[in-house]
Order: sequence, then C-alpha cells, then structure tokens
Amino acid sequence: MKVNKKYKGLVTKKFNEFYLVELDKDETSVINKKFLCKIKKSVNFRNQFVFVGDEVIVHQIDLQSKRATIESLVKRNNLLERPSVANISNIYVICSVEEPKLNLSQVNKFLISSEQLGVEVSLVLTKCDLITEEKRLLLIEKFHQWGYQAITLNLNNPENLRTLLIELKKKKCSIFMGPSGVGKTTLLNMIIPGLDNKTAPVSSKIKRGKNTTRNVELFSLSSKSYIVDTPGFNMQTLEIDIRELSNLYPEIYKQVVNEGIQCRFRNCLHVNDHGCKLNKNFERYTFYKEMVESSKIHYCLIQED
Repeated sequence: MKVNKKYKGLVTKKFNEFYLVELDKDETSVINKKFLCKIKKSVNFRNQFVFVGDEVIVHQIDLQSKRATIESLVKRNNLLERPSVANISNIYVICSVEEPKLNLSQVNKFLISSEQLGVEVSLVLTKCDLITEEKRLLLIEKFHQWGYQAITLNLNNPENLRTLLIELKKKKCSIFMGPSGVGKTTLLNMIIPGLDNKTAPVSSKIKRGKNTTRNVELFSLSSKSYIVDTPGFNMQTLEIDIRELSNLYPEIYKQVVNEGIQCRFRNCLHVNDHGCKLNKNFERYTFYKEMVESSKIHYCLIQED
C-alpha cells in the first residue's frame, strides 16, 4: 500500500546513501513508523546535503516495504561539523572528576567550544563517587561562579541520574561532548535502553580513554525529545572571532548585558584596554586573557601570510 500525501519527518540515522526517517507524530495518527529513505536526486543537485537531525519532507511512502523518498530539506537551525548533526538544542559537557582527573583549562575550552554553537550548554561531572562530599560541593560552587549549575553523577546515588534523565526528556535534541574516558558511552548506555555501546578502559599510560562509538544516531527519549549517540564526539574546532569571545563567558556577559557596564570603547576586549570597566576578579579571567592573546597572535600570523 502506497500513500501519496507528503509528510514531515526527522532523520534519525544515515548510512551509505540511505536515511532512516521517523515521521512527525503530530501530522498523522495512522503512519507512525520509521521509513528507509533515499534522497531525491534534485535535492543533491541543489547541494542540499542531509544529515542526522535534519527535518525533511518525504513522499512516495510505501507502507508495506517501509520505504519512502526524501523530497526536500526543511531549513535547519544549526549544524555541527564533526560529527555532522543538525538542529542540536542542548550540549552537555561531560567531564570526570577523577580517572581522568579534572582539568580546569580543558573544561573551559569545552565550555567555550559549546557556547560558540549558540545552544543551551550544561555541565555534568561524572565519577563523583571517587571524591569526598566536601570536594563535590566545592566543585559545584566553583562552576556556579563560572555561570553553570553543575550536575554531579555518583554510581552510589542513582537519583542524580534519574534527575538528569527527566531534564533530558524536556529538551528537543541533546548531545554529549567531552574528553575520552569520562563516561559518555557508559552514560548513554544507562539512558538509552538496549543501546549497549562498547566502552574502553582509561589507558594507564596516557590517562585518557579510547573512543568506542562509531555511528551517529538519534534515540527518542520521549515523544518530542531525542539524544544523539555520536562517534567519539570531543571538541569542535575553536575558531572564534576575537570580538565575540567575551559573549561566550557568562561571567563577562552578565556584567555587560545584565549589569549594563559600559567601557569607554565599544570594541573593548577587556584586556589592558584604556577605559575598561569590567570587573576582572573572576577565576576564568586568566583563561579568557590567554584566549584573547592567542587569537591576536593567530590573526597576526594570517595577516603575514
């Protein structure tokens, strides 16, 4: 049986030239299935590449074979480059407090890398059963000063995991980002029933885990919520306009936007600038200053080339 009507759907998996598309549940009560689709040639001719997370319009639906054709691509909100995933709404930066040990400079880079994508960013600390309660509370306060409400996970306290899952079910499309070996795959296995991705132990020599996930795929957490299973998703390339960098630090953004501080010059970089009014008494200012100076050096090298 074939259906001639067109429907909107979500690409949940891509392999070779085929796409697994889940039709929009709000558009139909009859067709509520996933279909194996090939893309219409004219779409490729217009250089409209389709990725996991894209919303598409499908037609030529065959209910018996569960096949259909992607006719067009719905305008996307954003696109991650590596791995290629479209329409992300939330990034959860996953870092372990031990094994591998927490590296604040590294955490900062992951947070800035996430912030530049223009989505909601959250911080999750794993392996908190390996530290004292006092240290856990100190870390929560530290990251609160950074502008983030850190979620801490403890194998001995499953309640925190349940709280995270409830939160994820309220988000449209979430993705985990973080260094290898911090427990991203283990966490996904606990959140997605039956996923059973392979995990690898942290290397005793380099104190870093090995990437084990291979395919990009969306998994449904609720009728309107998805999470992305990604192949060793670590960090996006940091190519940030130096003029936009301050907007990626909540500590600075809060002063400029919420508190309305006004430096003498509108293009103030808040690093030894004349007439700068920014209160630089926050922990990450050192990281911010280093990133500004690094960006200046990079810019000068490009100009010389």
